[in-house]
Amino acid sequence: MSFGVVEGSSPAGDSAGTEGLTVAAIKGHPFGELEFTGERWALADVRLLSPILPSKVVCVGRNYAEHAAELGNAVPKEPLLFLKPTTSVIGPNDPIRLPPQSHQVEHEAELAIVIGATGARRVDRADALKTVFGYTCANDVTARDLQKADVQFTRAKGFDSFCPLGPWITTELDASDLEVRCEVGHAGDEPEVRQLGRTSQFVFDVATLISYVSHVMTLLPGDVILTGTPAGVGPLTEGDVVTVSVEGVGTLANPVLNL
Repeated sequence: MSFGVVEGSSPAGDSAGTEGLTVAAIKGHPFGELEFTGERWALADVRLLSPILPSKVVCVGRNYAEHAAELGNAVPKEPLLFLKPTTSVIGPNDPIRLPPQSHQVEHEAELAIVIGATGARRVDRADALKTVFGYTCANDVTARDLQKADVQFTRAKGFDSFCPLGPWITTELDASDLEVRCEVGHAGDEPEVRQLGRTSQFVFDVATLISYVSHVMTLLPGDVILTGTPAGVGPLTEGDVVTVSVEGVGTLANPVLNL
């Protein structure tokens, strides 16, 4: 198990195909000057894990006005923050496990920011993007019935497997206007597009979110900020495959199974 750099260009674009792509292993972690080990494999022969295991996953609620409205909530005047535990993090193709406590588990497709700066604390908005290592796809899986019952987010958002991340981190990307898409369908069936939005619809943009979070808690290399989900959240059932696609990043796919 190691970090690596995805090399080459897929003819299908993004992560839809693996032909022609390789993974070059690096020593240690990716934060800093990269040192390659010389080992290299075809991407098709590699099992991708979550591209990072953060010290914390900071999430932003109601950052799309239409999503706030579909759940009957007002748009917040400041970013609404909550946390997901690191034990909720899984990678591409790992199963989302439906807990027996909930009868309404839903998908939330999101752009995720990965922090690269060491000790990002009280960062000015003007300097916020300098702290970014890159971006990946995320699914803020939520037990909606428990969220409503608890009137806070910890249990509903914190189950094991409720934070898929991947397929990799894209390090050179302008995140100001990217398509965010979620599709759900049973394996072998034509998937249904459930969510379709753009990061330009954020209530609070990437720089604002990083600055705001850093005035609450110090951000460390590898920490992840989930930026909110577009309208169209909906249920997941056993046998589904849910995909989150972010323009310029790739596609994160996870099967859904009962616990």
